[in-house]
Amino acid sequence: MAAREFTRPALPGAVFAVRELRFWLTDYRRTWRGSIYSSLLNPLLFLGAMGLGLGSLVNKQGDTAIGGVSYLTFLAPGLLAATAMSTAVGESTYPVLASVKWVKTYQAATASPLRPADIFHGHMLFVARRLTMNCAIFLAVSAVLGAVHSFWALAALPVAVLTGVAFNAVIESWAITRTRDTSFAVIFRFGMIPLFLFSGIFFPVTQLPGWLQPIAYATPLWHGAELCRSLSLGTATAGGALAHLGYLAGLAAIGVAAGNRSYRRRLYV
Repeated sequence: MAAREFTRPALPGAVFAVRELRFWLTDYRRTWRGSIYSSLLNPLLFLGAMGLGLGSLVNKQGDTAIGGVSYLTFLAPGLLAATAMSTAVGESTYPVLASVKWVKTYQAATASPLRPADIFHGHMLFVARRLTMNCAIFLAVSAVLGAVHSFWALAALPVAVLTGVAFNAVIESWAITRTRDTSFAVIFRFGMIPLFLFSGIFFPVTQLPGWLQPIAYATPLWHGAELCRSLSLGTATAGGALAHLGYLAGLAAIGVAAGNRSYRRRLYV
């Protein structure tokens, strides 16, 4: 280990992370068509069925509870943040375990000048690109369906990406420690699905039981969805935006710090 670090070329660490990113991009060239289809169909189906279909029934009951806007307008920013979460969780679990256990591309990378942190950061860069692509497609579909009414909605794109990065950093720092994939089902069923349902995506958190509201307010998805929605509706305040951004950035920083350690422990054995 010491010899590998000693002979490492004197280049900035970001250069090596970009080299790992190039590997993931090369691999993605074989599968991008399939992911594009799902990235396009998911917003069409969700916004069409929930925003337009169910939304037509919700709108008949009045829009006071959702801030005086149509249900489609209320729903779209929340689903944008949820799309970032689902993309991040998907890219942070099985691809990581496959790289370290089944196809062992991570072990191959450690035989090069790349260090575990470079491998971790390179994959995070790839996930950030996937998040940007998926969220941009979602935002475009939302605009086509009439859910975007202000240019401020464009500001929701980097917020959604940051939301996904926060999930990515934390989950990937844990996923690299796994030796089996059975625990991933727990994340999907008892983590992602409850967050999807009870973080203010489909209805305001204020409609939850009083004892459950503080839990919802503490979740990263609520912070991402709330900021995306307030930006899209033009109701964001500087204090609120800074609080949401600080929470998400802090969570991402914790995940990166934990990932640097867990990657090193797993790959330097």
